[in-house]
Amino acid sequence: MAGTKSRQAVIIRPPESIYQTQGEIENGSFQGYWHFSFNEYNEREYTHFGTLRVFNDDTLSPGATWPLHPHRNIEVVTYCAGGEFRHADENGAGSILQKGWVLHTTVGRGMWHAEINNRRDQPMRFIQMWFMPREHNLDPALQVLKVDKDRRRNNLLPLVSNDHRQALPIASDAHVYSSFLESGRQVGHELGVGRGAYIYVLEGGPVRLNDHAIPELGAAKVIGGLDVRLEAENDAELLLVGVPLAVGHHYGHESPY
Repeated sequence: MAGTKSRQAVIIRPPESIYQTQGEIENGSFQGYWHFSFNEYNEREYTHFGTLRVFNDDTLSPGATWPLHPHRNIEVVTYCAGGEFRHADENGAGSILQKGWVLHTTVGRGMWHAEINNRRDQPMRFIQMWFMPREHNLDPALQVLKVDKDRRRNNLLPLVSNDHRQALPIASDAHVYSSFLESGRQVGHELGVGRGAYIYVLEGGPVRLNDHAIPELGAAKVIGGLDVRLEAENDAELLLVGVPLAVGHHYGHESPY
């Protein structure tokens, strides 16, 4: 019937349901919350969400380095959630991120890179998202967006998107937004037909998603429906990833490892 809204499904993932891991790496250690199958973590229900293939929340100890390792044909978005993140490639070149800044990397035909805690006096936390690319074997490239806290205050700020001029473009159908939402404030987002959202509360909260509550370090999958409404019960930092739910054959599933 014309004018009828499509039904919306919301799946809340409490923190204890998200895979947790830790280990030793170069010059230190890491702790991780891995939301989708990755490395030794393999869960059939969470292999991907639309074009979103990986969503990892990792904290490196002071001075620690995830050493050089190769990837290919994946779009990588890295969000610094605390401390100072440094990216380096096989030539030693790289970029530094502070809290709230984002790095987009087109890995394309292949590159080696390392993730580094640039500080020896404090931990570093970063969220890394991988997206399936529209095309394979593109030229490797990276871009950084520096974001002041006020730009995302009570606002869903587009960080990575092909539809917003101020955001970083990406060779995938994906949008990444960040927000610092103050207590009692609301933001809204329209998904669009055939699209879904993955929402993660990095700090603070809980955040109410329509009639559901997302606690700190909890996440939500939104499937169907057009409108998302978020309200912070306490100050909260969050990320919202928008993706198409039907991924065509042109994206493929080549291993990025």
